[in-house]
Amino acid sequence: MEAVHLTVAITGASGAVVCRELLRALEADARVARLHFVASENSLRVIAEELGVSGRTNLLEKLLGTAPTKITQHSDTDIGAAIASGSYPSHGMIILPCSMGTLAAIANGLANSLIARAADVTLKERRSLLLCVRETPFNRIHLRNMTLAVEAGAIIFPVIPAFYNKPVDSTEMAAQFAFRVLAHIGLPQPGAYVWKPDE
Repeated sequence: MEAVHLTVAITGASGAVVCRELLRALEADARVARLHFVASENSLRVIAEELGVSGRTNLLEKLLGTAPTKITQHSDTDIGAAIASGSYPSHGMIILPCSMGTLAAIANGLANSLIARAADVTLKERRSLLLCVRETPFNRIHLRNMTLAVEAGAIIFPVIPAFYNKPVDSTEMAAQFAFRVLAHIGLPQPGAYVWKPDE
């Protein structure tokens, strides 16, 4: 398998623990050569409230528990970053969690931040874009924007945890969801639970 290059973004919806587990899995995955990470301004407050991690400085090291070896962090205002160009090689993008505001920007082609621009580039280059939306209940605007995004080529992958694997805590639940996301983009993880009803 060729070396994988991905972009991961986190926005201001609840579910920071799931993104943390996704980043840890990707950092440890030998198939991944380069990972670009973007945290929206609103996500920083959610990360602080849900994980007790504050500030943008050394954010990746705080989330991973160690210094990153293959992850580059970008500011959401840096629209000149490499991932804002379709000429930069990439295998896709994951937004986890994806807020309804970010979904709206992507669905309507606003490209008003690095996250939205990188997603727009991912769509125009026909690469995989997974939008792990996190909201409940959905209103009609949310549903219309999800439809627009799917019609443009995105995959709506709601943050819905599984219970059939009997997770012992929220971290395991988050990790298993992250593993499902990675399996969907062709990076199955060794620790992923596989449903085997006949056993």
